[in-house]
Amino acid sequence: MDARTPVVIAARRTPIATRGRALSGLPIDALAAPVLAAALDDARAASRRQIVVGDVVLGNCMGPGGNPARTAALRAGLGHEIPGVTVDRQCGSGLAAVITAAQAIGAGDDRLQLAGGAESASTAPVRSLDGVPYDRAPFVPAGWSDPGMPRAAEDLAAAAGIPRSRQDTYAARSHRRAVAAAGRRAFTHELVPVGGLLADELPSRGASLLPRFTPLFPGGSLTAGNSCRISDGAAAVALVASGTHAGPGLALRSHAVIGCDPALPGLGAAPAIEAALRSAGRAVSDVAAIEVVEAFAVQTLAVLERIGVADDDPRVCADGGALAWGHPWGASGAVSVVRLFGRLMRGGAPPGTLGLAAASVGGGLGVAAVFEVVR
Repeated sequence: MDARTPVVIAARRTPIATRGRALSGLPIDALAAPVLAAALDDARAASRRQIVVGDVVLGNCMGPGGNPARTAALRAGLGHEIPGVTVDRQCGSGLAAVITAAQAIGAGDDRLQLAGGAESASTAPVRSLDGVPYDRAPFVPAGWSDPGMPRAAEDLAAAAGIPRSRQDTYAARSHRRAVAAAGRRAFTHELVPVGGLLADELPSRGASLLPRFTPLFPGGSLTAGNSCRISDGAAAVALVASGTHAGPGLALRSHAVIGCDPALPGLGAAPAIEAALRSAGRAVSDVAAIEVVEAFAVQTLAVLERIGVADDDPRVCADGGALAWGHPWGASGAVSVVRLFGRLMRGGAPPGTLGLAAASVGGGLGVAAVFEVVR
């Protein structure tokens, strides 16, 4: 292994809560600061050398601006000498932040990097242009297709021929896996309680009720049941150069960010996964654990189909995904890395085991990263 290979040695996240509920009173930096501090504490406990923090890189989509990464670093007590940078790749922001931090290590910075994502959908400001409020900025210039995410998912269902029954089946499986994982306390060592919340707000609706949900579009297949819930939450990991750390971790072997048709952004993760695997010299069959941000069941299914993975493959979101927990936009990509760390490192996977994290992104992007267990 090259001495500059980035290695994740600690990974933490907050519980995830639906917008307007348990975490609604916390601004973005109040969500991020506790996980930054916890990840740093874990890294110090795992490292045999003195830890020096180089930077904080956080993904965020809809926050107040003003560089929330810097604000969160100060709130976490890291000291005014630690900078911070905020990354926006929309739903892929958290994973993009981890990649950005890894690139600093690969370029020669041998200090520890804290990276992840945070989103407080509950406190996201209302934006306006010429006095007219709007939900989000355009993802493309005038003349390009720029559908809202539900509309894009419905269009993808039609284009890929994925019926509602298949979407509901996948969503129900995600719910069941998440509930089972919570029941066996699979998330205990990765969670950092915030705002009095100790565990994820998993859906109270039974998976068996999903077929009763009304389609979001007339005659369509997309429903609230097979779509994610907009949520609040944060996640962070600590990365170091392999040459400065002799202990276990997840080495970042390869990564990719790829553009796709903005009219069908849900497919973006597929070419990114393919590119990241090519770069690593591996195939999807070599991967033991896959975490895809489940914004919509149809989006996940279309990506899995494109890369040759079955709908019910046990490697995919084995403990549930965003369909069950919720989707804190800028954090979800980092949550995927935290989940890989929990599944592989805390799960005792042997050296050489591969994990894959990926997200499709509004505007027509995909981001993916391949990790390998080192011990």
